[in-house]
Amino acid sequence: MGSCWDSSWPHGGAAAALRSLPAPLPQRRLRAGAAYVTKFCRMGCEKASDAYSSFICTMSSAHLVLCVAARTCLLLGVLGLLGTLGTEGARQGQDIKCGACRALVDELEWAISKVDPKKTVQTGSFRINPDGSQSIKEIPLARSEGNLLELMEDVCERMKDYGERVDPSSSRKTYVRVASRNGEPMDLSEAKLDSTVTSSLKYACETIAEQNEDEIIEFFSHETDNVKDKLCSKRTDLCDHALKMHHDEL
Repeated sequence: MGSCWDSSWPHGGAAAALRSLPAPLPQRRLRAGAAYVTKFCRMGCEKASDAYSSFICTMSSAHLVLCVAARTCLLLGVLGLLGTLGTEGARQGQDIKCGACRALVDELEWAISKVDPKKTVQTGSFRINPDGSQSIKEIPLARSEGNLLELMEDVCERMKDYGERVDPSSSRKTYVRVASRNGEPMDLSEAKLDSTVTSSLKYACETIAEQNEDEIIEFFSHETDNVKDKLCSKRTDLCDHALKMHHDEL
């Protein structure tokens, strides 16, 4: 007896039509289709020239119905797997974006803290007002727009110092520093060092910095608490899934 994937097998026309369906059938349609195929094949079997041919035809018909059901179950399984992979991929992408945003904030805060707080820069217009005054004010150099833009040019290069950590209870991924800034030893037992991870983090960081430059300048132009949550969660939704995370996590 031929295979249900063989177009030359008896009732190949019906089998080919079923194989050409673009998506698996719901169970109700599957049962209705199987009943129709069985009825169609039996009509042909009744016209068989002898008992042997009739027997072979009847067995082939039953085989066809089983093959249709098996193929539909297979397609349902494949589509279910693709859906799972798609969801997993989307979650990993969200984790990367969130981790990159939080790492960007952490690196900018550290860089700002290294600038002498006594240094200031003048901003505003140097034009003389009608009353003889000038609209000039002094602000800390560390939080001036010029300094922040300069820091943002290099901040994403530091993503190479981050590794991936997986939460065993939720399977969610976070990204932590694996290279100390001051040379102190760090616990790397739970962190995964991977060039693919750092490359993805750097790309995500650069995209975030480019698309949210105004928001970053706004938050860092003055001292603000919980910038990670305010920028990465509330303003950009990059960490919408991570609002309950502690502020010292990235």
